[in-house]
Amino acid sequence: MDKLCKAAVGAALLSVIAGCSSQPATPDAWTRWVCDSQAEVLWRFTDDSKESVDVRVAGGDIAHRLKREPSGSGAMFSDGMLTFHMKGEEGLIYRTASNDLIGRGCKAP
Repeated sequence: MDKLCKAAVGAALLSVIAGCSSQPATPDAWTRWVCDSQAEVLWRFTDDSKESVDVRVAGGDIAHRLKREPSGSGAMFSDGMLTFHMKGEEGLIYRTASNDLIGRGCKAP
């Protein structure tokens, strides 16, 4: 293999490695948002279809599996007890039955 070919292969390998390093360490990494109420919301999509999310509230160990629900705008997920609505890079979360707001303006700190 001549020097030019070796250099091209080396550059291609570095490009692939650099591309991989920009990906999250684990595909199921939690996204952390903080709301205006200072409530912390950890969430992640459960798979590539983005039809459900796992949500943990206020540093709790319990993960709620919320399914996508119809929404006028953005994406809304609920399990009948907890509702998480996000639009763009911001969201709100509340207890569904009592309509108790946990936090709004939730976004990455």
